[in-house]
Amino acid sequence: MKLVVSLAVAAALTCAGAARAAVPAGQPVDGIRCDQMEGSVLHIHQHLAIYDHGKPVTVPDDVGRPLVAQCFYWLHTHTPDGIIHVESPNFKTFNLGNFFDVWGQPLTKTNVAGAQTKKNERIAVWVDGNRYAGNPRAIELTQHLDVTIEVGPPYAKPGPFTAWNGN
Repeated sequence: MKLVVSLAVAAALTCAGAARAAVPAGQPVDGIRCDQMEGSVLHIHQHLAIYDHGKPVTVPDDVGRPLVAQCFYWLHTHTPDGIIHVESPNFKTFNLGNFFDVWGQPLTKTNVAGAQTKKNERIAVWVDGNRYAGNPRAIELTQHLDVTIEVGPPYAKPGPFTAWNGN
């Protein structure tokens, strides 16, 4: 009897784990599908740099490219250099919040991809070298947009990103 119960519990846990793994892997996020091929109607690139109290936070490769589903979200990365690829099958406006949602990371006033403010600290956002005072989730992703988010001090103005390498 113990063996039967143990096998049933193991099967239930395995199925629950499989279901959890499948939910973020290929399901639409913010209306953004995960297709078998990259879209070709809208193809633009942006750069995102995140600093946690002066230390860089890596925007990893393969964001938006789940191995389980073997597909490409319209917003994704290929390399860990912070370059975001927007490759959509139709013309649509995307924003930084969409990218963070596809990434599965928070983008709030106190938490940026796990980098969190401490008491009396803030998040500083720079867009193309200029301070941005609005909600960073609303930043529209346009060609060669350069976004830097600094969590906690120092809040130094970033230099321009120039390593587009043909992107």
